[in-house]
Amino acid sequence: MKKHLTLLLILIFAVFSCKDNNETSMAETTEETNKEYSLEGAWELDSFLNYSGDGTADTIKSSNSFKQMKMFSKTKIMWSRLRMGDSLEWFGVGDYTFNDGILTEDLEYGSKAMMQRINSNKVWEWEIIIDENTFTQITRDSLGSPIYAEMYHRVK
Repeated sequence: MKKHLTLLLILIFAVFSCKDNNETSMAETTEETNKEYSLEGAWELDSFLNYSGDGTADTIKSSNSFKQMKMFSKTKIMWSRLRMGDSLEWFGVGDYTFNDGILTEDLEYGSKAMMQRINSNKVWEWEIIIDENTFTQITRDSLGSPIYAEMYHRVK
């Protein structure tokens, strides 16, 4: 009888131990999945993609003659672009929000070339896929198909 009671107690202990471990594991997995990474800091463009109607994409890598940086504080953004073959200057400054995978930039001012765009559209919105050291911003058409994407890495 003692053996049966001991076996029953071990079995009950094992069931509750597994339940606690499983709940902890599931909670950790959910927490990691729902973790929001911050955009704060400096980011450099690695490449961008131009999507065609059939779903294929042309990749254009960043180079010494084409560079782009984005810098985020808690609420402000500044970005700049260098295109050696272009006589225009490109930069913009404004506010941003980043919630639920959507980056919204509300630009206040920029270079002369950028001010023409800001005067017609000062709010820009992208879908963001982010991890600790990289992010991709994606522009989609009205049907949800990707049109354009930029891929950045964090500058340390």
